[in-house]
Parts: sequence; C-alpha cells; structure tokens
Amino acid sequence: MSPADAATRSSLAVYLRLLGYARRYWFVAAVVVVAMVTDAACMGLFAGTIKPMLDNLFIARDPVSIFWIPIVIVAIFALRSLAIYATDFGTAYIGRGVVQQLRQQVFDHYLRLPASFFDSESSGHQIARITYSSEQVAQATTDAVKIAIVDGLSVVAYVAVMLRASVQLTLALLVMVPLVGALVVWVGRRYRRISRRIQGSMGTVSGVIEEVVGANREVKVFGGQAYESARFNEVSDQARRLGLKVASTNGLSSALVQLIAAVSLALIIYFATRPSMLHVLSPGAFTSLILAMGGILPSLKRLTTVQANLQRGIAAADEIFGLVDTPPERDEGTVELDRCRGDIVLRDVRMRYPGATRAALDGIDITCAHGSVTALVGRSGSGKSTLASLLPRFHEPSSGEILLDGRPLADYTLASLRRQIAWVGQGVALFDDSVARNIAYGALVDASEAEIVAAAEAANAMEFIGQLPQGIHSRVGAGGSLLSGGQRQRIAIARALLKNAPILILDEATSALDSESERLVQDALQRLMRDRTVIVIAHRLSTVEHADQIVVLDRGGVVERGTHAALLARNGSYAALHRLQFKDAPQAPPARIGA
Repeated sequence: MSPADAATRSSLAVYLRLLGYARRYWFVAAVVVVAMVTDAACMGLFAGTIKPMLDNLFIARDPVSIFWIPIVIVAIFALRSLAIYATDFGTAYIGRGVVQQLRQQVFDHYLRLPASFFDSESSGHQIARITYSSEQVAQATTDAVKIAIVDGLSVVAYVAVMLRASVQLTLALLVMVPLVGALVVWVGRRYRRISRRIQGSMGTVSGVIEEVVGANREVKVFGGQAYESARFNEVSDQARRLGLKVASTNGLSSALVQLIAAVSLALIIYFATRPSMLHVLSPGAFTSLILAMGGILPSLKRLTTVQANLQRGIAAADEIFGLVDTPPERDEGTVELDRCRGDIVLRDVRMRYPGATRAALDGIDITCAHGSVTALVGRSGSGKSTLASLLPRFHEPSSGEILLDGRPLADYTLASLRRQIAWVGQGVALFDDSVARNIAYGALVDASEAEIVAAAEAANAMEFIGQLPQGIHSRVGAGGSLLSGGQRQRIAIARALLKNAPILILDEATSALDSESERLVQDALQRLMRDRTVIVIAHRLSTVEHADQIVVLDRGGVVERGTHAALLARNGSYAALHRLQFKDAPQAPPARIGA
C-alpha cells in the first residue's frame, strides 16, 4: 500500500469514527438530508422551467403557461427557502452537539490522565484541543457534508436539465469531468499535509499566550515585553503562513474551476451555433442549458472546498482521538479503603522519569509510623517532591514497593486511596469561586456551612474571611488572585482540615510567606497535623525541627536520617544544610548511607 493510500484509509477511519458521534442525532440528520435533496431538486426544477417558460410564454404565448409558470416559480422558491432553513439549522444543531460531546469527552479524559501526561505537554496545546480543534471538527461533520450533498445533488440536477435540453452538448462537456476530479484529488492531498501542521501551530500560539498572561508581572519587572512580543510574532507568523497556504490552495482551485467552467461554456456556445444544432435547439432549450451550466459553476467551486474542510476537521479529530485513546491512570486495585491507619513503608523504591539521564529516586527505604511526622529535606532536585507524589500515585515507581497499612498502594482503588490523603502545597490551587466552595471542594461539596466555618476558624482564616464583602461566599478570583499568599495558604489548610484525612502531605507550605503569615499558617498547621501521618517537604529547616524523623535526600537517595538533634550531633549533610541557612557556613559533601 502506498503512503497516499494509507493516508486516505486512515482519514476514512477517522471520519467514520467522527460520524459515530452524530449517531444520536439520526432523526435530525434524516430531516436534514431530505431538506438538502429538496434544495438541490428545487434548483434543478427551476432551471428546467426556463425552457417551457421561454418557449410557451414568449414564443407560443400559451395562456395556461402564462397563468401557471409564475405560480410554480414562487412555489419552487418558497419550498427551497424552507429546505435551506431546515438544512442550516439542522446541520448547526448536529455540529454543535458533536462539538459539545467531543469537548466533554476530552475534558473528562484530561481528568483521568496520569500526571506524566501533563508533565510532557504544554497546557496551551491541551487547551487548543478543547477550543480550536473541536471547532474544526464541526466543519468536518456538518459544513463539508452539507456542501457535498447539496452541491453534489445540484450538479446532478443541473446535468439532468442539460441532458433534457441537449444530450449531444451535455455529453461533449463530460470531457471536463476528469479535470475537475484531478483538481479535487490534488487539493485534498495538499490540505492533508497542511492541516496537521495548523493544529500544532495553534497549540503553540495558545501556549505562548497562556504563559505571558500567567507571568505578566515577571514579564514587566524583567523587561521581557520585547522578547515575548518577538516570540509571539514568530509563532503567530508561522500560523499566518500556514493559513496563507490554505488560502492560496483555495484561490487556485476556485480559479481553475472557473477556467474549466468558462471553457465548457465556450464549447456550449460553439457547438450550439453550429448549423446542425440550430434547427433542433430552441431558444428556451439553449437558455436552460446556459442557466444550468451557470448553476454548476458555483457548485463546483464550493465542492472543491469540501476537501479543505474535511482535511482540517479530520486532522483536528485525529489529534483529539489520539488524546482520547491515551491510556488513563492505572486503577487496577480492588480494595476499598474506608479510613486507613496511616502506616507507610517504602522499600527500595526507584523512580526514573521518561527520557531522564538519571534516576529521580534511587533505592529509597523509609518507614512512616501512624501519627508520626516525617520531614524530607535536601537541595532542589534531590527527589523530595517526586517521593511525595508517589503516595497518591500521581507517578508510579519504576521498581520497589510502597505499602499502606501493610498492603501495596496498587491494591487499593485510586479513589479510596486519595480519600486518605490531604495535600497542602506552596502553589495553592484555588478556583474562581467563593471561599466556601474552595474549602468544600470536590467530594467535600456536601459539607454544611457550620463545618466550613469551623474549618476556616481552625485554619486562622476567619480573621480575613470575616472582612470580605460576602464572608465565606465572597469570590476569590482566578487562582485566588484577590487574596494574599498567606490567605490562600490558610484556605488550603481549611480545605485539608475539612477533609480530615489520616495522611497529610505538606509541600513547602510556608516557604514563600512573610513572618506574620507564616506564624498564622504554622499555628494552623499544628492543629492540622494532630493525630495524622504527616510528610513534610521543606527547604526551611526551622519548620521541621520537631519532626519525629528527618530524611535527608541528595540525588534521589537517602544520605541521612534521624531527629533534628541527632543529625546536628552527627555533623553530616543535615548539619551542613543547617549551618548554610543559619550561619552561612560552607556545605559539607553528602555521605550516602543505607536504611
């Protein structure tokens, strides 16, 4: 099979799968098809009335024709108007429905994909799938089909009118059909190449916009306007050039169709004026032939755009289906956890990210007893956050095992496992909703207002929530933009308190706060940590001095472990980190130890 044949078969498979989304609208589709056939038939019928209209009205002066033909013309166009409305509304109804289904399916699949997927692809491309790509799909499922059916049938109807007017002249014009067919094939192949590149370029444009909007303060402070403007101009210009290639192909195909039609019209006139035709071709028949030929011209022009719409839609659908077919998070566990005790054991855990040159975690052995506080410290990139991400199974270890209450994590269902864990990070994720809905988020949505207020009070959050215009019902802005860093942290702590999970992960929870905010947050964290198994990730060693055990990581491995006092007395890596933070002393090289 040639590459072109393989591409055609692949495109057909994608399109047939895409049409499956329109199956639920079969009744509307049936009505639309009837309307399309009616539309095309009306145009052919009108062209067919030209011959009797001219011959009977203006030459024979037939009184019956004089009475009925105007009524017939009005009836034809009234019926066609209804058909056009049914076609346009019906195709829009089906197209919007298909787009909504695809967007919902893509969004729902995003929610089930593993964290590694989001690590490997920009959010701009992910957003473009839901916005730009799904709109391109609408053209493939509706606009292209409408043009193909209406204009295709119109061409058939016009050809029938031409055959009725003169079989000889019509057959003479059929020599133009191979030229139009070759043009359609060429246009389709060119669009297939361009359309896939357009999908990627739009994702890149979306990604640049999202980055700059999200980091607008950094762009201003560091004078990045010129650089970002040039970067956006580059990716935008690439999209422009691809769009111009599409426009160039459209324009060239339309021009060639018009040229073919003009040659055809010239041939009609030439053959119709031959002496052998003059005595068999009436003025009405000749006019009907010319009108039908004129009707074919715009239909052929629109038919050459079908491939453009189809290939854009198929390229977009192919990208969407590629995402939908991406395997979701592995959830093969069968054990439903009600409430775990919180005993965590890591045995020889190793983890390597795809494409990484070295392991992120290398032979980790840690035991976290129920109700204990384990602090993970070390330089940036030492593996602290990677280790914490294994507990809720955001990532899977390459080897080794992690036990919760004596069972491997994989034995538990993902939903019940994650119900056991509360997470408070440095980059707090808040949604553009009220304070109450951000505290009682997700599975906590049924919490009463009294429970929400109690959690906020325990998190030291009511002191600022009470000053908001609508209290806990005040909106926090996109990403909590209407709140300070310390206020956002306390909302996150209130959310964790409300969840009341037996395992708590604190990821740099106070590293970016001022002294007063840190005092309030630390006070709230002390209440949150009671009677829970706590894993703390921190750069600031002052926040972990009272931990039951401190695990020092370096290059993915454990280099030290013990209490704060014991590690200081050992005068090893932890002591060097401590001196570096509090006395600006030189850091000693880490010495790798076993469990």
